[in-house]
Amino acid sequence: MTPQEFSLLLISVLISVAGQFFLKIGALKLGKVHIENAITHILSIITTPELLIGLSCYALGAIAYILLLTRVNLSVAGPSISIGYVFSVLIGYFILKEPIYPTRLIGLGLIVVGVILVVWRK
Repeated sequence: MTPQEFSLLLISVLISVAGQFFLKIGALKLGKVHIENAITHILSIITTPELLIGLSCYALGAIAYILLLTRVNLSVAGPSISIGYVFSVLIGYFILKEPIYPTRLIGLGLIVVGVILVVWRK
């Protein structure tokens, strides 16, 4: 993977992770969905700014991913995008104050090693 391709991958991942963050913030605003409030919540999605920002980020991340796919094999791009899981956990920990358990750290380490092995060229 060239530096430009890696940059495109990171842009796609970071924008998509930002989308996840905004979707979480918007979901917290909505509250829990129950059968009684499902219709109201669905209608609230289109009026909650954080949810609209999150969906927009996902769209931009998808565009960057499509651009990446024009340059990189799916067998490299697909697994590489999983590095977003690491960023999601870090945002959860540092911003949303979610705990990171040791087993989760091991899993994240395995993801990082796996991505390195997938993108590595001899």
